[in-house]
Amino acid sequence: MKRSWFSILAVVGVMVLLTLFLGLQYKWLSEVTEAERERMQKRVESDTTRLAEDFNREMQAAYYNFQTDADVWKTSNWIEFNERYDFWKERTKYPTLIRDIYFVDKRSEINPLRYDTEKRSFEASATSADLESLIPRLTDDKKFQPVYKDAFAMVVPIHESEGRIERVVLRRTQQGPDSMMRMPKKFGWLVVLLDESIIKTRILPELASKYFPDGDYRIAVLDKINQPIFASGEITAEGDASAAMFDLSPDNVLFFANRDALPRSGEPNRRAIVVNERVESHTFSTQTNKDKTGMFKIEMQGPGDKGKPRTAMFARNDGTGDDYWTLRVQHNAGSIGAFSTNERNKSFAIGLGLYFLLVGAIMAIVISAMRSRRFAQRQIDFVSSVSHEFRTPLAVIYSAGENLADGVANEGGQIAQYGALIKGEGKKLAGMVEQILEFAGAGSGKQKYSFAPVDVAEVVRNALSACRPLIESGGFTVDIDLQKELPAISGDRAALSTAIQNLIANSVKYSNGSSWIRISTANGAGSIRIVVEDRGIGITRGELREIFEPFYRSKQVVDAQISGNGLGLNLVKKIVEAHGGKVSVESTVGAGSKFTIELPQGSV
Repeated sequence: MKRSWFSILAVVGVMVLLTLFLGLQYKWLSEVTEAERERMQKRVESDTTRLAEDFNREMQAAYYNFQTDADVWKTSNWIEFNERYDFWKERTKYPTLIRDIYFVDKRSEINPLRYDTEKRSFEASATSADLESLIPRLTDDKKFQPVYKDAFAMVVPIHESEGRIERVVLRRTQQGPDSMMRMPKKFGWLVVLLDESIIKTRILPELASKYFPDGDYRIAVLDKINQPIFASGEITAEGDASAAMFDLSPDNVLFFANRDALPRSGEPNRRAIVVNERVESHTFSTQTNKDKTGMFKIEMQGPGDKGKPRTAMFARNDGTGDDYWTLRVQHNAGSIGAFSTNERNKSFAIGLGLYFLLVGAIMAIVISAMRSRRFAQRQIDFVSSVSHEFRTPLAVIYSAGENLADGVANEGGQIAQYGALIKGEGKKLAGMVEQILEFAGAGSGKQKYSFAPVDVAEVVRNALSACRPLIESGGFTVDIDLQKELPAISGDRAALSTAIQNLIANSVKYSNGSSWIRISTANGAGSIRIVVEDRGIGITRGELREIFEPFYRSKQVVDAQISGNGLGLNLVKKIVEAHGGKVSVESTVGAGSKFTIELPQGSV
């Protein structure tokens, strides 16, 4: 008992520890998953921003490179512009990005000029359809934008020169309202038409591959109505990260008066630029008036200048609304949170699987140990019952032999009686030994059956004939109902007869005072049924699944001291299954039992 309780406590303790470890594993996985999610979120936000910055930087390089003053167009001296064009083309990775450049004069009566890359000059040209659609928008100051993304065009305003300020690069910020200040005169617009296919098939795919090379994320560039400009996959939500694209606003304000101060791609922004070998300081602020037009205020203070700095105010609608393209990045799993949750669940599922595997292994070991213990106990009971079964006939044989040897029985009738007694008990012993041998052979799989066409009715009659002495000694009445013209089956006559004999012997042994047995055969559903019924003690419902186990004997039978070894029904089951059939039982305690053998028709 102590050993049993110790084993139970050990198993329970191991199960509790495994469950505790499973809970700790889930907690640790949740913490690790949250940390990994934050790391991935920061990484994707950083990569998204850098991708957008690279794209914007490429557009900015093209936009700011061509800022010139009105003198270039007044004098038609294209040297500076050509230098700027060559400078951009040499530095850019996409020299075919710009497909056309036009200059539109503010005076509507003057035709637009188109840049001829071969002649390296601006020539009068017919207005193209793309330019025709842009002119009404760029000439309206309230609707002007530096970028018209629907037309893949950038527009650089050309202003009259004022003092030392020749070209201005503006930073977009917004502060409180301020008074309107004087604006420089506008001379015209430089329209830079971009190649849509270069943006969609080269720039955006290459940037996507650069920053998201593993294919773990879907990338989409959407316009202001959420129509895709470029997409590597469908974005189903807001995405894990987003950034504005086609934003021409640099991080700082730059002023330059000669081309040596031209901004170069990748060159860090500078707060002070050398102009004619003198350093000039600049400050910058912005306001927004009622019509949402960005107002840019510039203050200039040169060395030795006294008093209030010179100021200028520029108005420009630089697309701070919904006109920007939006870059959205979303994980293939739907979101980084969903991906992290899935990974956590997968890891936890593995841990849970190992947990159930260990628990299952422990339970299997426990069940196996209990089963082995039960079988060991049954084997002990079997040895005890067999020993008892053997002892009785051996004692009878020993006593009869002793009487014969001592001359107690010396008359012919007595000698014959003792001889018959020894013969009968010897036959019992032989039957028990044969049953044990058959069980051993069936259990080891070495039992050989001789299959041949068999008449079921004949097998039943042979079994009844073999059990006749047992039936008659108990005074039993046997009702026989054998269906005529049953189809033959393929089987072993002796083995099938043994199975039926075991059922008949059990009906006699457990009759509980009833002297009635019924044996019937029937044909149906492709099988032959052999049924043995009695009105004996019956079998409880809990024991119905165990009675076919080897060495099993019910508590009721043991308490009633009914002889047996627990092998008969197991032997019946093995014989029937070897013939491709099955055996079943229906029983009611105190009302009797009904055993049914079903054998398939035809060959086995």
